[in-house]
Amino acid sequence: MNPLSMANGNARFCRAPGLTGMLIQAVLIIIFLSNMLNAQESGSKPDESKKEKELKEVVVTATRSEKALTDAPGSIEVIAGKSLENRDTQSLDGALKSVPGMYSRRELMFSTLQPVINIRGIAGQNRTLVMMDGITLNEPRAGAAYFDGIAVDDVDRIEVVKGPFSSLYGGYAMGGVINVITRMPQKRDFTLKSGFGNSWSEGRGFDSLFSEYISYGDRIGKFSLLTSYSRKWSDGYPYQLNVQTTAPPAGYIGYMPTTGYTGATAYIVGDKGNGSPWNDGLDIKLQYDFAKATKLGIRYMRNNYRYEYDDPNTIVKNAAGDLVFGYANGSQTVREASYLAGGGGRTRSIYDLTFETELDSIKSKIQGGVVDQGKSFYITPGSGATTTRTGGPGTYSDAPAREYYADLQLTAPVFTKQILTWGGSFHNDNADSITYNLTNWKDEDSKTTTSSPSGGAANTYALFLQDEIELASNLTAYLGGRLDWWKTYDGYNSSGSIATGSAFSASPKAAIVYKPFDKTSIRASGGKAFRPPSLYELYSNYVGSYTINANPTLKPETTWSWDAGVEQELWHGAKATATYFDNYMSDLIYTQTISSVLRARVNIGKARSRGVEVGASQKLNENVRIFGDFTYTNATVTENAASVQSVGKQLVDVPKRMYNIGIEGAYRRFTGTLVGRYVSKRYQTDGNTDVINHVYTSYDPFFTADAKISYRFPRLVTLSFSIDNLFNKDYYTYYKSPGRSWYSEAAFRF
Repeated sequence: MNPLSMANGNARFCRAPGLTGMLIQAVLIIIFLSNMLNAQESGSKPDESKKEKELKEVVVTATRSEKALTDAPGSIEVIAGKSLENRDTQSLDGALKSVPGMYSRRELMFSTLQPVINIRGIAGQNRTLVMMDGITLNEPRAGAAYFDGIAVDDVDRIEVVKGPFSSLYGGYAMGGVINVITRMPQKRDFTLKSGFGNSWSEGRGFDSLFSEYISYGDRIGKFSLLTSYSRKWSDGYPYQLNVQTTAPPAGYIGYMPTTGYTGATAYIVGDKGNGSPWNDGLDIKLQYDFAKATKLGIRYMRNNYRYEYDDPNTIVKNAAGDLVFGYANGSQTVREASYLAGGGGRTRSIYDLTFETELDSIKSKIQGGVVDQGKSFYITPGSGATTTRTGGPGTYSDAPAREYYADLQLTAPVFTKQILTWGGSFHNDNADSITYNLTNWKDEDSKTTTSSPSGGAANTYALFLQDEIELASNLTAYLGGRLDWWKTYDGYNSSGSIATGSAFSASPKAAIVYKPFDKTSIRASGGKAFRPPSLYELYSNYVGSYTINANPTLKPETTWSWDAGVEQELWHGAKATATYFDNYMSDLIYTQTISSVLRARVNIGKARSRGVEVGASQKLNENVRIFGDFTYTNATVTENAASVQSVGKQLVDVPKRMYNIGIEGAYRRFTGTLVGRYVSKRYQTDGNTDVINHVYTSYDPFFTADAKISYRFPRLVTLSFSIDNLFNKDYYTYYKSPGRSWYSEAAFRF
């Protein structure tokens, strides 16, 4: 078995069997000592109110039904709405940064089109299932998940269940499942929030960041409603640089020598202007309770996202001292067009209907609806001499997509010690993509001819079953599986119609939860998960400086995974966790380089991701808690005939080491948090050739800290002040990450 290597490639971490053995020994020692301490304290009167509070902490994602957190199978993290409110959380996915085993990033807060999330080294947003109240948020075309439009203030909690969960949820759930559960008010409430922030130093981060939120909730008899609207916008900052491989000719000054991420010489000649984003979201939820266990819910959500750029900047001066956009040096000509960046945006509407009831101890839930991505576009200025800051040719690319879904779930006790959960689902995904030529890249309505059309559709039918078996009073087993049948149709691209394809996937899973002592939970699970190829991977050809050909014969990706861990309450107010995980991935979809101008999507061989997650927390009193966690992930390609140089290398965008440390607390009317986060080096090339740090497009290791303090006045009003990147760390995550910035907010609640 290959050793797990440290990031420097010289030291060795330890072999997996030794690692597992040491973990087991450490866990047994901790369990023994802590339970001795707990036994000594058992003579004191138990805190019944605390015990009752713990029993009320339930999760639904791990089993598709309510289960006490301490009894639920799998490795689970719950981020409560109160924690979201107390921490410095500018975007919903930002709340996931401190989850052990999860790497979550947006290079530019809410400015980029989509976040990057991977769990336990299974990289790629489309390999983690993201849901909101059971609605799949992975969009139909490429499988990416968007959090735009989901207001943090609407969230009751976020449940993160790590490990393979295709046995309950089907495709995408290779690394795990993120389920955002929104609140439904039990009484009348009204909230109005407004905030403003700025970078500490002009041009080093988002300038003039504004946010607004308003909501009204009520419960009148059997009828409940929640409606909210949120909006956020900023003047942005110039995060896109213009980097060229050839220096301006003699006599030109002002440019900055640098290197690329492999060490090749390069030159910064300017930037592409302030990238200015905005988004908004409207959410309307209605619910009618016919009886205690029978209710009908209706939902409409609409959100918009848009980004654009103002005028670019050049730092190059000619011999006369004039700023110039472009130059010629030998065979290379740098035009004004290289300084330009186009905008883009997305619009999404969600329509959902949910009905729940209980008949003769059988709980049933029916959910269905539509996720309509009406627009997902970006504008690309042309590269010729006639494209300038004032106009000229360009292109407008749009990719609308729509998903229809229906899900039936039933849960019932069987005999006295079993609970069965079973059901089925149907998904219809369809997507199209087309590029329009623009006569003026600054006017999206100047469309003329079209090119690069592609699209298609897919149906997925599924049946699932889970059996929860109480083997003993302190031992519960979970056995289950799911059958998915996936079929594509109506595929086309610029080459014409494309033949249909189909695949069948069986996803078994087993788990146990063992509680040998009152303060100890031991969990182990194993199973299979899959991801079918997206409609984009199957049908879309990319045409640019090189061509990527579609491949309608791609097979689904799969992973066989297992994990084992322990959660141990130590002395009063202390808790520790430790988990080992192992993932064996096959048929990962990969872009193979055929030549300098041609690439193709193929299924590569195999990859493996394994590691450990450890964490601990200590309540210093009822209002103050300190916490920390550490994750080590060794994720490498083990077979890849399409790229031999990638074998043994670290999977792209997967850090080997991460840790979080923090403190949160309250004193009278004050609440505050301070959280630090470390992420080690990531690579963006499969051969790990991007070894140079602190240059444009590199992925640097970094440590940052965020802080927030709030004060609640006796009546209605709460004021807060937060600081991002407290220590003003200077690092790149492809773009130069924002420096220190501040944000203030006032909230009125009635």
